[in-house]
Amino acid sequence: MPASSLANRLFLSATAWLVVILAITGVVLSSVYKNATERAFDRRLNLYLRTLIAEVATPDEPPDRQFQSLGEPLFELPLSGWYWQITRTDTEKPEVRSSRSLWDKKLPKLEEQGAELTAAGIRLAYVDGPEGQNLRMVERPVDLGADGKFLVSVAGDDTEIFDETRSFDYYLGGTFTALGIVLLLTTVFQVRFGLAPLKRISESIADIRSGRAERLEGEFPVEIAPLARETNALIDANREIVERARTHVGNLAHAIKTPLSVIVNEAGAHAADPFASKVMEQADVMRDQVAHHLERARIAARVSVVATVTEVAPAIEALRRTMEKIHRDRGIVVEAKADPSAKFRGERQDLEEMVGNLVDNACKWAASRVFIEVLVEMPHQTGAGPRLRIIVDDDGRGLSETERAKVSRRGQRLDESKPGSGLGLSIVTDLAALYGGSLSLGGAPIGGLRAELVLPGL
Repeated sequence: MPASSLANRLFLSATAWLVVILAITGVVLSSVYKNATERAFDRRLNLYLRTLIAEVATPDEPPDRQFQSLGEPLFELPLSGWYWQITRTDTEKPEVRSSRSLWDKKLPKLEEQGAELTAAGIRLAYVDGPEGQNLRMVERPVDLGADGKFLVSVAGDDTEIFDETRSFDYYLGGTFTALGIVLLLTTVFQVRFGLAPLKRISESIADIRSGRAERLEGEFPVEIAPLARETNALIDANREIVERARTHVGNLAHAIKTPLSVIVNEAGAHAADPFASKVMEQADVMRDQVAHHLERARIAARVSVVATVTEVAPAIEALRRTMEKIHRDRGIVVEAKADPSAKFRGERQDLEEMVGNLVDNACKWAASRVFIEVLVEMPHQTGAGPRLRIIVDDDGRGLSETERAKVSRRGQRLDESKPGSGLGLSIVTDLAALYGGSLSLGGAPIGGLRAELVLPGL
């Protein structure tokens, strides 16, 4: 999708928000789980701590009593990462008792490391233990009055917290990745589904432009329905303008033809008068010029409206038969070869007028043969439509470059003995230009003139 695509913008914005939301949610959930795991670990440490304090606070027990395991075998395993330590702090030389797992090492004091005493009377912190272990440690000062003051500490390997959190993060990352993919696919579906009516409108307008439809049909969402209504209203208004233009052109043609006919009739009554002959000559020129410009105005009004589509092959075949009958007395053979898929983006009568002028001109100058060929050329540029190439060859005497330039000018004729006003090729050139096409003249392989007409196809 191009960068300016509405679907692309919606998808990218949704993707950006999705990534941000999932990332923030993942961080929050990971932090919540880590805190929950840490609290569970702290409860375990506090359980051991309270057990130790209860043992210390029992004065009836012999002083050499050993309470090593606390129900946890890891306190017996040297340097296992689980330790307890009881330090009597009211004697000149502190008395220390500890778990077998601590071996000959000592746990640090959290007070010395700046840990604050909580409302529950304990200190909690992470510390470095023996053998470089990372420990989660809890300690509590205990004052037994006459029985002494003690500092009871319990520490556990925080690898459990780290491993639990890391495992949760892995599962969370995998789950969020899968969720993100599903949500992205859902976003793609939503964008396509949500913009489908716009695509349908675009396709419908393309059908109208190509002549396959006349209006936007079907039901549209309430957000897009006004666009469809206004588009249909615009099409109707455009058609009305064209119809009015056609009516005015027809009225103008009739209004001008009547005075011209009167002038010609009056001049014809004095045919012997040189002035009358000149008037008749110029009246004929005026009639041809008026017909040409009225036709150009009619075509300009028609091509400005939504185009129709014309099958080219049937129109060319009909012209071939007509021209062959018209020039039968001279024995002119008219051959045609048209691509069956060729379609002209315009009205049939305009195509017949352009090609008819070329074929009629070729038949007038041909010795015995005229050949018509219709080709469809696919576009080389992205977004461009196919082009029709209509070639009309004759086996006449042909034209030089100077003569070709001369006959392309309006009203210029090389042989006054041939019937016509000399406007045929200029009319074709003007009409082709109105449709975005062109006309070029060259030499024909069969010996005469080649007229090559390029028009928009479909």
